[in-house]
Amino acid sequence: MRYSYHNNERITTALLLAAGVGSRLYPLTQNEPKCLTIVNAMSILERLLSNLNQHGFKRLVVVTGHMENRIRDFLGNQVGNIAIDYIFSPLYETTNNIYSLWMAREVINEPFLLLESDLVFDESLLDAMLYPDRIAVAKVQPWMNGSCVTINKSQLVKAFLEDNADSFGKIKYKTVNIYSISLTSWHCIVKKLDKRISDGKVNDYYETVFAEMIADGSLSLKIVSFDGKPWYEIDTIEDLAKAEKLFSSDNYTTTKTVTPSQLDFFNMRLINAATSS
Repeated sequence: MRYSYHNNERITTALLLAAGVGSRLYPLTQNEPKCLTIVNAMSILERLLSNLNQHGFKRLVVVTGHMENRIRDFLGNQVGNIAIDYIFSPLYETTNNIYSLWMAREVINEPFLLLESDLVFDESLLDAMLYPDRIAVAKVQPWMNGSCVTINKSQLVKAFLEDNADSFGKIKYKTVNIYSISLTSWHCIVKKLDKRISDGKVNDYYETVFAEMIADGSLSLKIVSFDGKPWYEIDTIEDLAKAEKLFSSDNYTTTKTVTPSQLDFFNMRLINAATSS
């Protein structure tokens, strides 16, 4: 039975998957987790917290792995009005994001916003993502890679496509890796995750579960377009350079929400890392 989209409950919890090693950003990730990569004087994580605070979020759950203590030291237990909870994934070096999402199954029991730790985006883009069940997408551009979707006339996801898959003439949209998930959908997702993890498929992407659920009608996702405002997924040094141009101080500003002491502490660690490498 297809779950109909009718839930108008505003989301105030976010889940950030930040366990990965970020090997493609080496050497920047030699001494820091990927989410603390600096993009024009502000880390990815700080920019995200500013965004969440401005949108009234009350809780952030972070799945950590690589250099988890750096993230804990940077965030603490509270940033602005947001309470911070942590889940450590001990198998982060040998598992993929499906395992990180599965790790949150007993910690989250409310609608939530799912995000990856390599995204920077204009703060206004979250406005339409605050209600379940939604997926952020953008029309495919030459620099994009990864999972795509096709949509139907109701602006709902029709199918997930693997990277470079043929959409048979239909317009493809790139997934931005931001999802809002209702509690009903989450319960269904967890059942699928349980099955895959028990089958040993810990190196899958969670999109494989979403794709299966879209196909069988157990998940319905309304698209939210991220076209027209800046966003970027940072996987490589080249990506970082492009993101810094996109989010330069000349054309982009945001309000910082972490304390000055946190910034000073982080900047000193960055200087030490640069001088010791």
